[in-house]
Amino acid sequence: MPNSRQLAFNALKQIYTQGAYTDIALDRVLKDPAIQPEDRGLTTELVYGIVRRQRSLDTLIDRLAKKSAKQQPLPLRIILQIGLYQLRYLSQIPDSAAVNTAVELAKKNGIKRLSGVVNGILRQYLRLAIDESDPLKLPEDRVKALGILHSFPDWIVEIWSAQLGLEQTEKLCQWFNQTPAIDLRINILKTTREEMRSRLETAGITATILPQLPQALRLQGKIGNISQLPGFKEGFWSVQDSSAQLVTYLLDPQPGETIIDACAAPGGKTTHIAELIGDRGRILAIDRAESRLGKVRQNSQRLQFNSIEIHAGDSCDLPELTGSCDRVLLDAPCSGLGTLHRHPDIRWRQNPDKLLQLIALQQNLLESTATWVKPGGVLVYATCTLNPSENEEIIESFLQSHPQWAIEKPAIAFPFSAFASSRGWLKIFPVEQGMDGFFMVKLLRPKHS
Repeated sequence: MPNSRQLAFNALKQIYTQGAYTDIALDRVLKDPAIQPEDRGLTTELVYGIVRRQRSLDTLIDRLAKKSAKQQPLPLRIILQIGLYQLRYLSQIPDSAAVNTAVELAKKNGIKRLSGVVNGILRQYLRLAIDESDPLKLPEDRVKALGILHSFPDWIVEIWSAQLGLEQTEKLCQWFNQTPAIDLRINILKTTREEMRSRLETAGITATILPQLPQALRLQGKIGNISQLPGFKEGFWSVQDSSAQLVTYLLDPQPGETIIDACAAPGGKTTHIAELIGDRGRILAIDRAESRLGKVRQNSQRLQFNSIEIHAGDSCDLPELTGSCDRVLLDAPCSGLGTLHRHPDIRWRQNPDKLLQLIALQQNLLESTATWVKPGGVLVYATCTLNPSENEEIIESFLQSHPQWAIEKPAIAFPFSAFASSRGWLKIFPVEQGMDGFFMVKLLRPKHS
C-alpha cells in the first residue's frame, strides 16, 4: 500500500502532466478504501498545500538547486516540493522524517541517482532557515514580494492591492492559504438545523450554527467522507458555502413564481431556491453543457424536489424566454478569485487574457438574461470573485445602458445587509466575514417598461 508521500507524488504528477484539477487527482489516488485515514489526511494536506504554495516552493528550489524548478526533471521537482513543504509549513513532521522520506521517494520513482541531490538541497534549506530570517530572499518590490511569500501571481496581488492596499492584501493572501471550512445548508423541507446538528454531533462531528444564516452549519475537525455523514443520502443537507447561500436569500424567491437559474450547474443555488419556495413553483435550471447538468439532476433527485426543470442551452441566446419569469439568478462564470482556498488551481489557471474573455461573457449574459424578467421582476447578478472589472464595473455599465433598471438595496433583515455599499451591492470579503469572497447585487425592472 503506497504511503502518503507516494500518494501525493502520484497526484501531483497527474496535476502537472495531465492538467488534472486538485480534487480530481486526489479522488483518483485515494479511491482505494484500504488507505488509512492518517494517510488520506496527510496526502490531502500535501497535495492541496503544494498546489497553493507552488510559487514559494519553486522559488526556494531556484535558489537552492543548480537548475531552476522549471528545468528540473519533473519527478525531482515534485519530490523537492514535497520535502520543502513539510520542512517549511508542517510543524508536526520532524525535519529528519521530511528529509528521509523525500530521499526514499527519489529511490522509488526512477531517480535514485539524484537521491543525494534531494538530501543535499533539503539539508541546505534547513541550514539557511537557521542562518537567515527567510531563505526565500524576497525582493524589494512589495507586490512581487507578497506574490512570492504567499504564492500568488503578481497580477492577482495587483488587483487586490488596488482595492485594499498592501496590508489588507497580505491578510487576504494568508486567508486564502488556509484549509477551507465546510458549510452545510440544511434542507428545511425535511429537517431542522438543530435536529441535524444533534445527529452530526452524535456521529462525532462538531457542527457550529452560523446565526445570521438560517440554514447554515459549519463543520469542524476531521470529517472524513462527506457522502457518508448522517443525512446526506436522505437529502437532509447540501454542502454550500455561506456566501453562496446569501445569494439565494438576496434573490428572495416566493412560492408559485417562475424562476430561472441561468448558469445552474452544479445546482447548489437551484436547490436552495426550491427549498425557499417550499418546492411550490417553477424553477428552470439552465446550463450550456449537458454534462454539467448531470450534477444538477443528481442534487435535485437526492433532495427530492419536483419544481426543478433542467434545460441545456446557452443563456446568451434563448430569446424564447423573453418576459417569461418573475426572477432570474445569474451566478455568472467568473475568475473565481474569491474561492482560492477551496480551489487552489485557479490562481495558476487564470490569467489577464482569460479575464477579458470572462468579462465579455458576463456582459453578454447580463444583457440576455435581463430580457427574461417580467415588468416588476428582479435579477440577481452574482460572482465568486473580488475583481471590480467583473463586478461593479459590469453593473455600472449595464445601468448606464438600461436606465429604467435600478439596484434594490438589501432589506434590513437580510443577513449582512450592513455590509452593503452605498450603491446597494454586497461584497463579501473573506477576512472580515469568514466565508468565500463574493459579489452580489439585486436589480429591479420597473413595472412599466
